Amino acid sequence: MSLTAHPDIKEVLLPQKKIQQRIRELGSEITSDYAGKCPTLVGVLKGCVMFLPDLLKNISIDCSVDFICLSSYSGTYSTGIVRILLDLRENIQGRDVLIVEDIVDSGLTLGYLFENLRTRRPRSLEICTLLDKPDCRKVHIPIKYTGFTVPDRFVVGYGLDYHEIYRNLPYVGVLKKSVPGYPGPCRTARTKKQRAGSF
Repeated sequence: MSLTAHPDIKEVLLPQKKIQQRIRELGSEITSDYAGKCPTLVGVLKGCVMFLPDLLKNISIDCSVDFICLSSYSGTYSTGIVRILLDLRENIQGRDVLIVEDIVDSGLTLGYLFENLRTRRPRSLEICTLLDKPDCRKVHIPIKYTGFTVPDRFVVGYGLDYHEIYRNLPYVGVLKKSVPGYPGPCRTARTKKQRAGSF
């Protein structure tokens, strides 16, 4: 089967093999940086569903895992109004916390999350993202680990969705503009209705 077999994908931006190779490198970096510690990896749902499990397989030190789910209802211009739909189960005070994201674009939602978790007094707080889209950034985000920097195009697959579809694709691909309701390159430009299913 061709990597571009899905009819809604214009092209494959990051093939599966390239993603897995970079994740192995990230796992090695995290293992080295947190040697002697037991970090808590906080997966941001739902986009982390592919990235986090593969990252965990490549971290060879003890670590714990928790999840958080956010929803932004900020309209077309993304003013950054954020709700926590699912909070952490564990107390992170005094812990070394690593937020694991699928993509950082405007940074509004992640910026809110970072500040929220910082008030819980972890010993350290860092960010790991599979994809970084700096052309869409509205606020500064202190990303420590980046898988790939991607251009200003709307991407799906490997956990990233559009209307809850395409998360299961094993690669990251560029969505065709012919897809009904195509939202434009920056995810934060979507309407409330379009964003309601994505976190």
